[in-house]
Amino acid sequence: MAAAELKWKSTALLVIDMQKDFILPGGPMHVRGGEAIVPNVIKAVDVARSRGIPVIWVVREHDPLGRDVELFRRHLYSADKPKPTSKGNIGAELVDGLVIKDDEYKLVKTRFSAFFNTHLHLYLQGLGINKLVITGVQTPNCIRQTVFDAVALDYHKVTVIFDATAAATPDIHLANVLDMTNIGVATPTLEEWCKSDE
Repeated sequence: MAAAELKWKSTALLVIDMQKDFILPGGPMHVRGGEAIVPNVIKAVDVARSRGIPVIWVVREHDPLGRDVELFRRHLYSADKPKPTSKGNIGAELVDGLVIKDDEYKLVKTRFSAFFNTHLHLYLQGLGINKLVITGVQTPNCIRQTVFDAVALDYHKVTVIFDATAAATPDIHLANVLDMTNIGVATPTLEEWCKSDE
């Protein structure tokens, strides 16, 4: 293994919910700040791949009848409405420019945190991962919950790339980033992360 790859051996990149229903205008779960970060998420993935960092694609995929959806969202799955991020629907697909490579891992979740009722922690332990870099949407929900769980699970370093994550508004994004910073999470810009060596 090359020295550069050894440096990043214990790090993984999580790409969270970069799906059409969340990112594209008019989507049933549209996050207003999501479309603007797509180029930065693409670049973060490219940088991770060049460093030999495993890329883990975290997506929501729900039963079309909404049987595995949070109670407060079940009304969105009634017969006369589009079914947000339901398995097999175009809205559950990643936005253009983001493609899962054959050797990369796709993790399906049905709640905010990528750790809740999934085997993500076991998978990361198996890879020897103790540092996480987070990108995607949206900051107060899936990003925040995943980050707080990662901190609770004692990951050695958790990084949220400030301009490769987004919320409905810049104020909401910033407030949640500040909360994460207060529990020891690193929040560099993409440019800062690309120049960093840890």
